[in-house]
Order: sequence, then structure tokens, then C-alpha cells
Amino acid sequence: MSAARAQTLGDWLARAQRLYARHGVALGQVADNAHDEALYLLLRTLGLPLDSRPAVLRRRLTPEQAAQVEEVLRRRTAEHVPAAYLTREAWLGGLRFHVDERVIIPRSYFVELLPEQIPHWLPAGRAVRRVVDVCTGSGCLAILLARRFPEAKVDAVELSPDALAVARFNVAEHRLADRVRLFHSDVFDAVPRARYDLILSNPPYVPSRELRRLPEEFKREPAMALDGGADGLDVIRKLLRQARERLQPHGIVVLEVGGLRAAMDRAFPELDLHWLHTQDGEDCVCVVPAARLANWR
Repeated sequence: MSAARAQTLGDWLARAQRLYARHGVALGQVADNAHDEALYLLLRTLGLPLDSRPAVLRRRLTPEQAAQVEEVLRRRTAEHVPAAYLTREAWLGGLRFHVDERVIIPRSYFVELLPEQIPHWLPAGRAVRRVVDVCTGSGCLAILLARRFPEAKVDAVELSPDALAVARFNVAEHRLADRVRLFHSDVFDAVPRARYDLILSNPPYVPSRELRRLPEEFKREPAMALDGGADGLDVIRKLLRQARERLQPHGIVVLEVGGLRAAMDRAFPELDLHWLHTQDGEDCVCVVPAARLANWR
């Protein structure tokens, strides 16, 4: 169906899915399938609720609305601009965050693991008093930590000044400026001395040589947020070294490392990394207790 013949939102959704396929659109930043991402993009473009009932697909678009939709689909499919950069938002853990080209688009297994699996590794009955999100980007994980551990002070660490500005905006939007402190720092280099119950990080972990092979949509994200060095482990090595002096004796480090599970096991065999199970079987988040780090050289 051509743009001229598309009349209802359902017509445009069908057209969008064909455009996604024709242009080889890369998914995974907002949704893992074209239907869901295109529907999200269309609803947001038209200012309609994301929880609209299916009957919304019968809604006829005005000529002005059709022009809006056609333009946003052109940018998404022909120019490969990520949907989140078009809408200036991302959703994680049921919360909305501002995002733009200054930050990586939030996506993390921590949303699945924070409610139960990660706290299981902390002492039962002991209140979590201090946590930190290293490489915070948009600040989304720091905000989720603050909500999961309401008695805790939360630190958020980021090397990119641009990303830190976005994180500061999101922290203020979620009214957490009194609990979430932001630090401009390369891992813990410029962070005041503190001992944490939990150090959490979704760091840059893409090996440098693989960056050029990423789909166009992912290349539009800040390279600093993706590039993990020659083997993807540069930031992770530094974080683990510094974590030894930053953890409470009962504390843990939790890292999300994408496709580097095998590389992590090879690089750090003495840490006996424990990999948390995720629903899709990727199991790419590991836990390192303070006791293991204390004896690691």
C-alpha cells in the first residue's frame, strides 16, 4: 500500500512494517520486532497513549497527521535514525527517561534482575545503605536503583559530560536529586572514597574492531558508550581493580557484559564468576562478591 492509499493508523502500521523490511532496519534499541517498534513510533508521533486499545488502528489520519507519520517513518527507515532519538524518550522498568544523541539508548537485563536475583546476593535482613551505578549514561539505572533500594544513597558515575547532563535532567525529572549524586569520573578516579553494598555497571564492552560492523542505528549512539577497547574489557578491568577498595565486606559487583561471557571467564578465572539466569537465556550478567575480589591479583 502506498502512502497515498494509507488512510487509517492500521494502514500506516502495515506500511511501516514493509518499510522496515525493505530498508533492513536494525531493531533491539526500543523493541525486538518491527510491529511493536513501529506501533510505538506511530502512537508517539500522533500523541496517542501507548496503551491505546486495538480500535485505535481504525482511526483515520488527517492529511497533516499523515504527513507527520510519513516523515518520521522516512527518518526511521531511510535514514536509520533510532526510534528513541526520534521520540526523545526511552522506557525502562516502566519508567520514562529522556534520551537523545548524547547517550546510549537504555536497554538492560538489570530491569529483570533488580527486583529479586541481585538482592538475593546481599545479606538477608541488612539494609542496603549505599549503591553506585558506574557508566550511568542517561542515569536510568541509578534511578531504578534508588527506587529498588529506597533507604540507600545512590551514586552515579559517568565519564561523558554530555551524558552526565542528560542524567542530571532525568534525576531531576524523577525528583531524586536529594538521593542520587552524579560524578564526572573515569570509573572511580574522581569519586570520593566510599564503601558500597552494591556496585552495578553496564559498561562499554564492544571490542573496538567490531564497532564498524554494527548496524547504522547502533553507530548513531555515542562511541564512548560502546567501545570497550581491543577485547571489550578495558573498563571492566579497571572497575574490578578499583572495586576492591570500594566494596563493603559483604558487598557485590554486578556487571552486564553482552556477548563477553566466555571472554570474561577466560580473563578472570580466579574470580569464579557467577552468571545470573535471564528469561531469554542470554545469561550475560555476572556477580562478583567482595571476598573473591579481596584475594584477586
